[in-house]
Amino acid sequence: MTADMSFAQELMRLDPDVAEAMLARCGLDGGMLRHCWDFWARPAQMSPQGDWRVWLVMAGRGFGKTRAGAEWVRAMAQAHPGSRIALVGATIADARAVMVEGTSGLLSITPPHEHLLWAPSLNRLVWRNGAQARLFSAAEPEGLRGPEHDFAWADEIAKWAHGEATWSNLMMTLRKGIRPRVVATTTPRPVPLVRRLIDEPGVVRTGGRTRDNRANLPRAFVEGMEALHGGTRLGRQELDGELIEDVEGALWTRAMIEACRAASLDFARDERSFCRVVIGVDPPASATGDACGIVAVALDGDGYGHVIEDASVERATPECWARAVATCAARHGADRVVAEANNGGAMVKSVLLAADVALPVKLVHASRGKSARAEPVAALYEAGRVFHAGAFPALEDEMCGLVAGGGYDGPGRSPDRADALVWALTELMLGKRRTARVRGL
Repeated sequence: MTADMSFAQELMRLDPDVAEAMLARCGLDGGMLRHCWDFWARPAQMSPQGDWRVWLVMAGRGFGKTRAGAEWVRAMAQAHPGSRIALVGATIADARAVMVEGTSGLLSITPPHEHLLWAPSLNRLVWRNGAQARLFSAAEPEGLRGPEHDFAWADEIAKWAHGEATWSNLMMTLRKGIRPRVVATTTPRPVPLVRRLIDEPGVVRTGGRTRDNRANLPRAFVEGMEALHGGTRLGRQELDGELIEDVEGALWTRAMIEACRAASLDFARDERSFCRVVIGVDPPASATGDACGIVAVALDGDGYGHVIEDASVERATPECWARAVATCAARHGADRVVAEANNGGAMVKSVLLAADVALPVKLVHASRGKSARAEPVAALYEAGRVFHAGAFPALEDEMCGLVAGGGYDGPGRSPDRADALVWALTELMLGKRRTARVRGL
């Protein structure tokens, strides 16, 4: 199998006769395939190798987390007759509806010959070989005092009301058998329990995106969700399975940026609605160093700023990034290009003018640190005066890494994109206005 495809998906790419021959060699037929998890599972849904105590499956919605958890529990029950398994959901109702009775729950994925019996009045499942699974509610941590378990499945731990207390009590019950283990399935949220587990010894983490399971999801759902939420904080968390946290003391928070994201891009697409456009540039010190930050911002007639493009380029020669700046300026009809000149001011201007002799370039010199320069711009966001006309993940990650009072705790060595944004918005909204605009190269 490839890194992101199941055996079944690989076979679908082959000639039908070849695929049938491969199945015959494996001794598989249609009836057996329905409940053969090794056949249907993608690699990221399979339990990891090695000596682990906690398997954390943290992925986007629709990835197949529930199926992975249910199949692991089924495998443990079959391999360990008489074992005791804890099934912990956010509530008992959630545990029953998802982990047991859901379309990917234990009742659905277990073949008839394994004789799985469900006693809803007792919240208990019993296999023919004597293995048992009992449901628990994370809303009642004390309910886990007393029982002993060989294995456990903890579902949607990021939404547990008493996450730390429930998890601690659950782990204390794992004292039966030779090798007690737990699988935790969840959509990521930066709650204390999830943050702690990520770095805890004995925890193996796997995950992925909603799109990884597109073969089993309606195409309209996948495309619709990506069109609506792609690149936003919600999309990166719920669809891409990313754990996105706010940096303590950051000038921008994720919530602040989401609140400033334009609900519709129609306004931003119509450049006639803008009275001024500025391109901010943070040139790299070398072609092999940091990225060249290139960010386009616009001012509307009511005095609101709009971030309309992140055109930044990485590992580009001076000629390449200058051409990217000129192209961006022409694309948006910019009336000013503001470039930081601390790293060779004369060279920066000559390179930009070489790309387009008509480019209106203004050089600015940094006399303060990046965070200090960014503070007045962050205040514009807090006041609701700046909007993002779309999602700009790389730029927004850098913005959320700038810390008040100095410092940077974001991706990369330097916030080049965020610095370009700050230069542009400073010129656009905190400086003098101009009216001339570039219409072409």
